Amino acid sequence: MVGMIIALIVIVVIVIAIVSMYNGLVKARTYTQESWSQISVQMKRRNDLIPNLVNTVKGYAAHEKDTLSKVVALRNQLVDQTDNSAPSTKQREEIMKTSNQISDSLKSIFALSESYPDLKANQEFTKLMEELTNTENKIAYSRQLYNSSVASYNIKLQSFPNNLIAGMGGFKPVDYLQVPEEETKNPTVSFDK
Repeated sequence: MVGMIIALIVIVVIVIAIVSMYNGLVKARTYTQESWSQISVQMKRRNDLIPNLVNTVKGYAAHEKDTLSKVVALRNQLVDQTDNSAPSTKQREEIMKTSNQISDSLKSIFALSESYPDLKANQEFTKLMEELTNTENKIAYSRQLYNSSVASYNIKLQSFPNNLIAGMGGFKPVDYLQVPEEETKNPTVSFDK
């Protein structure tokens, strides 16, 4: 009788441990998915601000049409890419590539304000620049949060005995967001004219 109670207790402890490990993996995967959605939210916010910025700049910089058209085209491409709420790793890479191109294009628009003093003085333009700068910072923070969540999730997947439960539960590792190679190069600074 005592042996049976001990066996029952051992079985209950093992079941509780398995359930706990499984739930920990689900929680870590959910945090990873949630952190990706934060990136999507911030990109949506940026996409909503871009048309206002473009319209404000159009009046001042009519001959900068190519830059403005490029930003609008990239924004539309990103909107199309982010229609899927659960993108694959490949789709996430494409979304981030387009997002990085938008960031680069926005830098060109911000630089226009130096050439057009009236544009620089425009309160709407200044407000939109601040909003977009804040949003770009939030996107960068969200990318860091995503990579932290991915690290935590992948560590759980690879740690013993979670790796046994992960294999049986069909949990798969998630890739980090990578910084594009061109952004890792040191910029050239020159004071020569």
